[in-house]
Amino acid sequence: MSLPKVAYFSMEIAMDQSLSTYSGGLGFLAGSHMQSAGYLQMPMVGVTMLWSYGYYDQRIDHEGNVEVAYIKKHYDFLTDLDLYTEVDVFGEKVKIKAYKVEPQLFGTCPVFLLTTDIEGNSDWARRISHKLYDGDERIRIAQETVLGIGGVRMLQAAGYDFDVVHMNEGHALPAAFELLRQYNGDLNAVKRKVVFTTHTPVAAGNEVHWVDTLLEGGFFAGCSRERAVELGGEQFSLTVAALRMSRIANAVSQLHGLVANKMWEWVDGRCPIRAITNAVNIHYWQDPRIAKAQTPDELLAAKYEMKKDLFKYIADTAGKRFDPDVLTITWARRFADYKRAWLIFMDKDRIGKLLEENKVQLIFAGKFHPDDTMGREMFNKILHKSYDLKNVVVLPGYELELSAKLKKGSDIWLNTPIRPLEASGTSGMSANMNGALHFSTYDGWTVEGTFPGINGYTIEYPGLDDDIPWEERHWKDHDCMMNIIENQIIPTYYENKPEWARMMRQAMRTAEAYFNSDRMVIEYYNRIYKPIAHEEFSAEGEHTSVKVDKKVNADAWTYSNIK
Repeated sequence: MSLPKVAYFSMEIAMDQSLSTYSGGLGFLAGSHMQSAGYLQMPMVGVTMLWSYGYYDQRIDHEGNVEVAYIKKHYDFLTDLDLYTEVDVFGEKVKIKAYKVEPQLFGTCPVFLLTTDIEGNSDWARRISHKLYDGDERIRIAQETVLGIGGVRMLQAAGYDFDVVHMNEGHALPAAFELLRQYNGDLNAVKRKVVFTTHTPVAAGNEVHWVDTLLEGGFFAGCSRERAVELGGEQFSLTVAALRMSRIANAVSQLHGLVANKMWEWVDGRCPIRAITNAVNIHYWQDPRIAKAQTPDELLAAKYEMKKDLFKYIADTAGKRFDPDVLTITWARRFADYKRAWLIFMDKDRIGKLLEENKVQLIFAGKFHPDDTMGREMFNKILHKSYDLKNVVVLPGYELELSAKLKKGSDIWLNTPIRPLEASGTSGMSANMNGALHFSTYDGWTVEGTFPGINGYTIEYPGLDDDIPWEERHWKDHDCMMNIIENQIIPTYYENKPEWARMMRQAMRTAEAYFNSDRMVIEYYNRIYKPIAHEEFSAEGEHTSVKVDKKVNADAWTYSNIK
């Protein structure tokens, strides 16, 4: 039985620093998926957008505040396929052109890039593929329509006969509606082709639009309003419709699997939601220096060199000089309020004492959505603190290269989301691969991969899931975090280097063993893309009609019609 051919649709895919087709974690995850699919030579292609201006370029202005800038990108290393298709978007025929990332370029599977920023389109239509996650609702709907409907049509124009459409988040949902059109409204035929990954329980990550706006935008590929409402509601939920139009779905950690199944249990006709824990590509993220370190001394020496590399970058970029002998804690991820970049500063005197005594150095980095005023304000507040505080720096930008430098040069990778809102949080996995210890609230992948006293530290205590006011929760998390820093992390780092090296080694081993995306892609094929035996899947995603025609041995089962 040959493996199914998979078309992986994602609004963002991070393949290389030189190709600005991503914003953050979702793109990093998709990039690792493409890299491992290429490395393992799985029959898969990626489909994403070619963003003319990327997400945005983040820098600090002359007044010391964060600034959002857009710089048009021009690429000369993509293959021009000379392929075009067309979609109807808000009453306008929009032309789409395809480029391709060849496997040898970045070590991925082939990836198709779609753009509307071409001659023959109106200024408005060209704008569709300008900025990733454009804040204009109509442009956002148009982007999803181009990715989904345009992506399916482009693959068919290219002669790629896919067996499975994998929607990485709800952005690609129009692909399912295009298949519904092509299959003359046969939803079961669509379900046999479509699988879906849901990435977050946070409301902002589960898009909702008024159904008539989507209808006007061409999102439903000609599907009637009545049918669309049946699938996603009048306040149309992309996630709900994706669950009803897919054969099977998956959450991105084991805890998230529990949360997602509880969160969406009210959805009639939804497909099963399994849990496949996210992972990152070890071949891309792990520094060769630490990978080849054998002894504890070699491990510590490799980390020291990697810290010096990071600190030279900090000095050149921000004018602060960090000491490689000082414990370095990094918080680097999207600046969203529930991720709580500010948590470590809740008691400024307590953290201030550690900073003044050269016990710790703090690094912050990450982006916010350009329209997220709260995220921007949070970034600026911590940025302004860093100007006055010793041993604190905020670095602008959070692209692949900076992310890699931070993971390689940090001692502690800090993750402080409000449980259970972090579905996975993969950045700590690649930090672990580089000997940084993960220190996190007990959320996302941490539940599976961070073991206190063995390979990292977790913020947990009795009553972790009690229903208490947010302010009380923040203070309890802060107090637990600071107690661990003061009483466990600092003493071990400065007074017991062999123990610190042992924990570094175990962090690397656990990441290499399970949180490598090679494992993740194989698991997707076995649990999501293909059946284990020669069998069909029902529309609900359950195994049916498995038959064994001959006896194998006296101890084997003979069975049929297994559910």
